[in-house]
Amino acid sequence: MKRLALVLFALLAGRLAGEERPNFLFISVDDLNHWVGYTARNPQVRTPNIDRLSSRGVSFANAHCAAPACEPSRAALMSGLRPFTSGCYLNGDDWRQRIKPGLGLTHFLREAGYRALGRGKIYHGNSHHPSEWDLYPDNHPAGHGKGVRKYEAYFEPLEHELEDEDIDDWHTVEWCIGQLKQEHEKPFFLACGLHKPHLPFAVPRKYYEPFPADSIELPPHRRGDLADIPPAGRRMAKPRADHAKFLENGRWKDAIASYLATVAYTDMNIGRLLDALEASPHADNTIIVLWGDHGWSFGEKEHWRKFALWEETTRCPLIWVAPGIAPPTTVCSRPVDLMSIFPTICELAGIAVPAHVEGESLVPLLKDPFAEWKGVALTTHGRRNHAVRDQRWRYIRYADGSEELYDHDRDPYEWTNLAGDQRYAPTIRKLGVHLPGREAQGPARKR
Repeated sequence: MKRLALVLFALLAGRLAGEERPNFLFISVDDLNHWVGYTARNPQVRTPNIDRLSSRGVSFANAHCAAPACEPSRAALMSGLRPFTSGCYLNGDDWRQRIKPGLGLTHFLREAGYRALGRGKIYHGNSHHPSEWDLYPDNHPAGHGKGVRKYEAYFEPLEHELEDEDIDDWHTVEWCIGQLKQEHEKPFFLACGLHKPHLPFAVPRKYYEPFPADSIELPPHRRGDLADIPPAGRRMAKPRADHAKFLENGRWKDAIASYLATVAYTDMNIGRLLDALEASPHADNTIIVLWGDHGWSFGEKEHWRKFALWEETTRCPLIWVAPGIAPPTTVCSRPVDLMSIFPTICELAGIAVPAHVEGESLVPLLKDPFAEWKGVALTTHGRRNHAVRDQRWRYIRYADGSEELYDHDRDPYEWTNLAGDQRYAPTIRKLGVHLPGREAQGPARKR
């Protein structure tokens, strides 16, 4: 009955033809991994406003980034060009030198009559091609809070007394609220780029109160989990970096508590934004998409941060609220990646998907989240290092040809690498066809 109801819902959802074009509220969240309510990955997390958004649309529980680092992930999503096409593989590859103006999502929306408005971190930092936006003000000088150090509340205790307004995200949301209050002659694309929960995990102390460090549960992990990982994977893990420091200083739980507090601060700001939209004249004609740019590890496989190709570093939240199209309170388990955002927005806006875009529209899954889906999620970290994720499997192939394979039906935390077992050779061949045949050269790097 549920599936039939959703199919009927989708059949009745032909709202674009002949109707007013929808607005878009585009919410980007930096370093937000899959610790949000609808994924149930971490029961300690508190995200009531993200949960509220999730209850209004379709939430993707198997969504993954194009690259597990801020700059290449965002460059790929916004340009439609995967890292192995653009050559923007890693942070520091300067996406503006590899993706010229005129290829970005907002360029095509503006060409179609939209007004493109943005503030905060949409591309890397505050960078953007000015010609692709109508309005994109600079960040507030408060930044992450005056004097706050990068590793405060991470390797070391929280020192500063902060207020909500001391952090730039508060001002980004305030600016976006101002845009929502206005009448607009054109349909708008409003991008709200939130920096938190990116380091430093330093927010006002009230957000830490629900997460006392002595109550924190560590994520599921195994000692020696790198034993069956090829050397290329161990180099990405960097077990002698953050993980060794946390084992030495005893702050593993403190760092997780700080992250949960920073997520709670971010959730508060998302709530402010949703309240403003609901009170605005645009509430009934605005499509919302919320996404995190990649995952984040907290000691799984002796690894911290992003910059790897496992589940914790690639999986991220993706929520669509599209009134009249996406059924509410529905979780879709189909494998997708963030390259789908560009073509989905184009289709929902009623404009042609540009020929260069390397992603599949999610509109079929927004109409019926249980529809058949042949796509996979493809993630790239550095040239010739890739992960393929389908409904069941994760396959990783490194530049030197070494491999990993995980069965998520039986091993959701990727503890057992099956790549060396010949029984799974057909699975590896099936997943391997999704890897690119040609890959752009990245910038020269010092050795």
